[in-house]
Amino acid sequence: MPSRRIERINDLIRSEISDLIAKEIKDPRITGMISVTEVDTSPDMRHAKVFVSIMGSEEERKTVMNTLKHAAGFFRRELGERMTTRRTPELAFELDTSIERGDRIMRLLRDIQQDQNA
Repeated sequence: MPSRRIERINDLIRSEISDLIAKEIKDPRITGMISVTEVDTSPDMRHAKVFVSIMGSEEERKTVMNTLKHAAGFFRRELGERMTTRRTPELAFELDTSIERGDRIMRLLRDIQQDQNA
């Protein structure tokens, strides 16, 4: 379990990257609804995994993930300017499919309920 300090840093990084994606990134390859769902920073603050959920086709997800991975240096530099920590972690973007799985489960449950009511 991460310390309170790391939890606060995770929340700050998640918030700042979400803000950067929404307001600063003008790349046309970043399409669809993108959500930063979680950040997992190592205790030494050297590395952070940024979990991103992308609503769209499989091809759109691949394009957006590649674009985010290539822009990791930009995100790190911007975080360094916005955060007051001594060290800014290296960022690794990971695709989070939990929202899509949850949506699929909810649709299946609705279908079952409709079948039972029919």
